Amino acid sequence: MEIENLQNPDIRRLSDMKDIVFDKDWAESAGDKELYYMYRGIKSEGDLRYDITVIPALLMGKEFVKTKGHYHLNGSQEVYSVLEGRAFFLFQKGEDEIEDVYAVPASKGESVIIPSGYGHITINPDAEAALKLSNWINKNSIADYGPIEDKKGACYFYTTAGWIKNDNYKSVPELRFEQPLSREPEDLRFLK
Repeated sequence: MEIENLQNPDIRRLSDMKDIVFDKDWAESAGDKELYYMYRGIKSEGDLRYDITVIPALLMGKEFVKTKGHYHLNGSQEVYSVLEGRAFFLFQKGEDEIEDVYAVPASKGESVIIPSGYGHITINPDAEAALKLSNWINKNSIADYGPIEDKKGACYFYTTAGWIKNDNYKSVPELRFEQPLSREPEDLRFLK
């Protein structure tokens, strides 16, 4: 399947994410930029849906472009795989007091599992190359953007100066790093 041939994406614009951008001055003056593209329901297998997300090379002022971020209300998990480029996947558990936070750097061919109970965002840390991802998720999964919106972003921002804590949270542990999976799991039944 050629990513270039996909049509009719859902487009995430700056107006959808203005409140969660680190560089507020940039967000005020940038206009309503297109930040990334979601091609949902490209295929399905039973209760699972396959999507592709394309995150262009872009700096949002001092911050690298990212997804809006959300939690799964029904505790469902998700699997992401990097098709092209590099990614930072940021995972956080808790809403005001973060119990755990970690990032997983991943490159082409590598995958991550979004664990139950964790909010997550995806960052394109390369200002010169697009990031293309696929994901498998249960069709009945419900995304909750509220907790991340309420805190004006995830508990860390990835910027040109590195990782910066979001001071809107009551407490945030130090960021740790985990390794990605070397490939997508063959058995996806745990997502059902």
